[in-house]
Amino acid sequence: MTPSKRAAPDAEWVLMYRRGITTPKIAAGAAVSESTVRYHLAIAAKLDPSIRSEHRAALPVAQQRLTLAGQRNLENIVALYLAEGRLPTKRSAHEKALSAWLRRRRQEAAQGTLSPIYAVALDVIPGWGRSSTKQVDDEKRWKQRLVEVSAYRAAGNDWPRHNKTKDQSERVLGVWLHGQRINDRTGKLDAGKKSQLDKLIPGWRKGRRGRNASS
Repeated sequence: MTPSKRAAPDAEWVLMYRRGITTPKIAAGAAVSESTVRYHLAIAAKLDPSIRSEHRAALPVAQQRLTLAGQRNLENIVALYLAEGRLPTKRSAHEKALSAWLRRRRQEAAQGTLSPIYAVALDVIPGWGRSSTKQVDDEKRWKQRLVEVSAYRAAGNDWPRHNKTKDQSERVLGVWLHGQRINDRTGKLDAGKKSQLDKLIPGWRKGRRGRNASS
C-alpha cells in the first residue's frame, strides 16, 4: 500500500494501535512497510491525539517503564529534531552520548527487543531507525586516503605537505596525514588505524625533515 496525501487513516490499524500493538507488528500482519503504517497513524494522531496515550496505556506495565536517563535522552533527541530537523552527531560530548544511546535503540529495534514505549516516542522522527551513513562514509574515506598516501610514497615522493604547496592533491593527502599525527599525539587515534598506518606507511609519524619542511 502506497501512502498518499489524500489517504484516510486505516481504521483497523488505528484500532490495533489503540490496543497496544506496536507499529512493526501491525506492519508485519498487514504485509506492508512500517513507514506506511506510521503514515496512517500520524494522520490518525492529528485527528485524535489521544491514540498515542491510549497506546501507551495499553502496553504491558513492564514495557511502560522508563528510566530517568532514558526519558531525558528521549526528550533531548526529540527536542533536537523538532528544533533543528536533525539527529544528534558527534559534534559535542552531549550529542555524542545521545547518538550512542540512539544507536543502541536501533540495535534493539533490529533485534525486535526495543521497548514499545521507546518506539512510540521515537516515531515522531521519520527514519530514526536507519543508521546514518556518515560513519560508513568516513571510514571508507579514511581507508581511501591511507591507500593514496601509500601509493604517493611508493612513487618516490616525500611526505605530502598540508601547507606550503600549490598541489591540491598533495595538500589533501597532507591534511589527512597531519590529522592522523595530531590524533596520535593526543591519544585519539584508534589502535586499529594506527596499526594500518604503521603497516602501509611506516615512518608516518615523523614526516619531512629540514627547517623549511612542512609535514
